[in-house]
Amino acid sequence: MSIVFKALSTKDARALQAGGLDSNGQLPERQVSDGEGNPCRHCLQYIAKGKEMLVLGHRPFGSVQPYAEMGPIFLCADACERNEETSNLPVVIETRPRFIVRGYTADERIRYGTGDVVETEDIIEACEARFEDPEIAFIHVRSASNNCFYCRVERARPSALYG
Repeated sequence: MSIVFKALSTKDARALQAGGLDSNGQLPERQVSDGEGNPCRHCLQYIAKGKEMLVLGHRPFGSVQPYAEMGPIFLCADACERNEETSNLPVVIETRPRFIVRGYTADERIRYGTGDVVETEDIIEACEARFEDPEIAFIHVRSASNNCFYCRVERARPSALYG
């Protein structure tokens, strides 16, 4: 099975970069990256030392309900290119030792038994195993230390991988 890693949409990133409100209804905070692990959830690269970044509350779900977790994320303050949807691990994931991998159903509910802390080199295999369950609609990759959302994983459509 093929999977794709999906970053925050460009539409959502541009709205926040233009002064839009975060999932808390607040303006994102503007800070300067110290270069020590501030991963942008749009380009899925680390924000370089000295560059402005946004710190904001993000709920990566389309609905507000008990399973719709929300937490802080970083975003480049200036427009950046969205990470290409690919089956390869994004840079910000490759450089950390482990992550939480958790499956969700089509109605955005946690599928119990699918959440686990996974070593980075096992993330692709763990995602593919979770997608063997037909009830899993998508997966989140989250920080193992802070539970912050990194990216979404979906089953690949043939056109997503071949043009």
